[in-house]
Amino acid sequence: MPEADLKPIQAALQQYWGYSELRSPQAEVMIALLQRRDALVVLPTGAGKSLCFQLPAVLQRGLTLVVSPLLALMENQITELRQRGLAAAAYHSELPSSQRRQILSHLRDYRLLYLSPESLFSSPLWQRLCSAEVELNGLIVDEAHCLVQWGDRFRPAYRRLGTVRPALRQCKPQQPPLAIAAFTATADPHAQRTLIEVLGLEQPVQIIHSPYRANLYLAVRSVWSRGYRRHCLQQFLKQQGRTCGLIYARTRHDCETLATWLQEQGHRSSAYHGGLPAVQRRQIESDWLQDKLPFVVCTNAFGMGVNKPNVRWICHYQPPLQLSEYLQEVGRAGRDGQPAQALVLVSDRWGLDREDQQRWYFFQRQSQDTYNRAMALQAQLPLRGNLQQLRQHFPEVELTLALLHQQGALRWQDPFHYCRQPLAQVPPPPKDPQEQLMQEFLYQRGCRWQFLLQAFGFATEARGFHCGHCDRCRPAHRSRKTL
Repeated sequence: MPEADLKPIQAALQQYWGYSELRSPQAEVMIALLQRRDALVVLPTGAGKSLCFQLPAVLQRGLTLVVSPLLALMENQITELRQRGLAAAAYHSELPSSQRRQILSHLRDYRLLYLSPESLFSSPLWQRLCSAEVELNGLIVDEAHCLVQWGDRFRPAYRRLGTVRPALRQCKPQQPPLAIAAFTATADPHAQRTLIEVLGLEQPVQIIHSPYRANLYLAVRSVWSRGYRRHCLQQFLKQQGRTCGLIYARTRHDCETLATWLQEQGHRSSAYHGGLPAVQRRQIESDWLQDKLPFVVCTNAFGMGVNKPNVRWICHYQPPLQLSEYLQEVGRAGRDGQPAQALVLVSDRWGLDREDQQRWYFFQRQSQDTYNRAMALQAQLPLRGNLQQLRQHFPEVELTLALLHQQGALRWQDPFHYCRQPLAQVPPPPKDPQEQLMQEFLYQRGCRWQFLLQAFGFATEARGFHCGHCDRCRPAHRSRKTL
């Protein structure tokens, strides 16, 4: 890589971040973005993905849009950027209308604007982005795996992101087209192809690295009853001492119940989920980041993109639904490179506790019901239409259109107008292979990391692989460390 290309990058790195060196392959990603090239970047958790697009935004003219799935993630990154003296803002529905108007009027002053896909397509912001006076240089899709998820975490607006560049090109033909880059830690080959297709990436630079983390010890523990599940958790927490961690539960109710029980056992902790008031969520995040709380009992609404290097352990009180979700969440431990542990508690297939199986069936039925409602609506929709007008009559229309787009039966002409083909018959709901892989991961008998490498497309690396530090590779270590 020519040294001349790196000089401005290294200068900004030292000036704003106080670092003297980049990790591999951060420089390669940054140069691609500075050259206005599309990119698909799959790097393991803790590899410094955010810096890869934040630093180029500082060096370029114009505004970089960062599509992010969670408000907490946006606010954490905005706080860090402002502390470094960088002009950045988050635009979302929880802001007072006066503050949203202020952001819109000062768009030219920012280097980075964080927003959800839903906010990106809100009328006031979209109209402002289309104006000639706002210069855009890039669209970053952070945590891009959210685009390919189905079920309770499906976000229909993600399916329209591929219309952004063509629509802006038509509105502002005099401006150079913006680059689009997708960043994630978990994308198997199928997900990678979907991201390229849906986002309309043009000859993207593809930087795909293995998810393997040598400092992360993985283990699964079978439990026979609800009481024994709690006993195993207590023993695990006792082993961790006063170190920092996270406990993941599947539902808001589970978080509240478990956090209350742990408090009764003498632990300092709090429940965290999307149903809490924003002020309370921010306070819990702050207390945990400052080590005032050693751990938080949370849903998957917590932890994405959080920059806390000293997390020593992750416990899934109940298994995640998807293997990609599991890999994201365990990756929040050990970002300082020091040893960390990740434990999943799962109902034994032949035990008395059928809680996990019942929960999986519940979410499957919920996804099926959602799909059935959405597809029943498609027969009432015109073959060509305006999303904003249809919303007034059909509240779930966006989900229906997103599913039709996913099945190749609909094309977005721009962010708000579509044309579709009539369906001779309703196709079956999309199947998420990540759910089946999660089940296999929990009960398989081989090396945990070998299974993950194979599942995420690193078959060559997985061949004959034994990590030496999971519960399958080191059973003696398992009995000492994870009960």
